[in-house]
Amino acid sequence: MTYATDESTKQAVEQFRQFDVDTQLALLWFGYLDIKDELLPSGNDNAEVDTANAVYDQILALPKEQQLQAQRDIAGHTNSDISRAYTALHSSGKLELWLRLAQGMESDQIIIVPSDYELPEETNDFVEGVENLDLEQRIDFMRSVVLEMGAKQ
Repeated sequence: MTYATDESTKQAVEQFRQFDVDTQLALLWFGYLDIKDELLPSGNDNAEVDTANAVYDQILALPKEQQLQAQRDIAGHTNSDISRAYTALHSSGKLELWLRLAQGMESDQIIIVPSDYELPEETNDFVEGVENLDLEQRIDFMRSVVLEMGAKQ
């Protein structure tokens, strides 16, 4: 299931799926940096956000390399405990978790993308296409890609 509603966003989602897991994680990070000032705090105190926070806390408690592996497991559809917990989240919880992970990277609580990391050259056209999307399309894109992640049954 995807939230992408227009052809440009759907195309971006399809392109994103073609990249390896580490590239996908880096693209999520750089995408967050691109739109973070436009994001509104969720303000939700519902059970879904609480559950997403519990998954975040599980990842936070891990050593840095295992934090990275947990994210790889989620993005790579690995059948791990954290990936299964992620799969059980509804869409708002999945978005909340990735937002919390990005904020954790900013505060150096979660392993960060190395400062010397450069996206592979084959992502250039993809990045340019996403940069041309408006804010709503970018958010639809992010929602669509994180919704599909998690353990495959």
